[in-house]
Amino acid sequence: MKRGWKITLGVVGALVVVGGGGFAYMLTRAPAPAKIADAGPTGQRIAADGIFANYYPASGPGPHPAILLLGGSEGGLGKDMQAQALLLQAQGFSTLQLAYHNAPGKPAKLKNIPLEDFTRGLDWLKKQPGVDGSRLGIVGYSKGAEAGLLVATRTPGIRAAVLGMPSSVVWDGMSGENYLLGSFSSSWSAKGEPVPHLAYKGQPDARGLMPVFENGLKELGSNPATIIPVENFKGRLMLVCGEAEKLWPSCPMTDQIVARAAKAGGPPVTVLRYRDAGHGVMGAPFTDDEARRNWSQMGGTEEGNAAARADSWPKIVAFLKAELAAPTP
Repeated sequence: MKRGWKITLGVVGALVVVGGGGFAYMLTRAPAPAKIADAGPTGQRIAADGIFANYYPASGPGPHPAILLLGGSEGGLGKDMQAQALLLQAQGFSTLQLAYHNAPGKPAKLKNIPLEDFTRGLDWLKKQPGVDGSRLGIVGYSKGAEAGLLVATRTPGIRAAVLGMPSSVVWDGMSGENYLLGSFSSSWSAKGEPVPHLAYKGQPDARGLMPVFENGLKELGSNPATIIPVENFKGRLMLVCGEAEKLWPSCPMTDQIVARAAKAGGPPVTVLRYRDAGHGVMGAPFTDDEARRNWSQMGGTEEGNAAARADSWPKIVAFLKAELAAPTP
């Protein structure tokens, strides 16, 4: 592995010499702007006080439970998460679909994202008319699940978290600098300091990025501070993963979360695990063939991902309703 890194760095050095500023630009340039879904007729665009989000207040007399909804590395306010927000709204959850990177007023790259962005969103939710601030949950997938678990372990008052394609650790930031040159930044920061993070190791192969994460996890024993301390979460936890995942090892990381929770006195964990699904395992049931095709590129079959979403979504809603129910008078 050391020899591979030396070769990689040698190539990088040659490119710097030959390409000059062109290579530096490749590493530091901002990603393409993410999609920003319109809030729609039942939602509101929020762009104030450091928050950029779509808010979907539950209708009818409150007070209602509230959900902080977090997308993944796609950034912005994507339609897949918006579909979840609309379904949660219809089930009586006031839902804040929060943008935390690659959106107006937010960092372009997913690195050193302040955890304060998420607590600011939660605090905002608590103050909204018709919201019961004592009945808060987090729903997220992929990098949003990584952030969601981290925030849940650091923020009192979160009663339930549903996390799809989750991570058991904090990873390096997602940027060209991190992938090619080493551990430059964390994905997250707290009080201006990077949260301890696990480095990517090795290089992609025919399976894509999977070995970069698998090799990184082999270094976990010497980097225990990067493990997300699930035992600090005082609510209830549901995890959703697909065994045919191609992006990162979400089912093995799910197993790590469950094992740590059991060993360290953490919260009860409900796991939904699907053999023929991949990185599209969690979300609103598919309504079009294009989405089915796109998600299947990250693991699983079209039918497997569709079946997993159709099976898991009602269970997710039931879990949230049970855990965020109003106290019995």
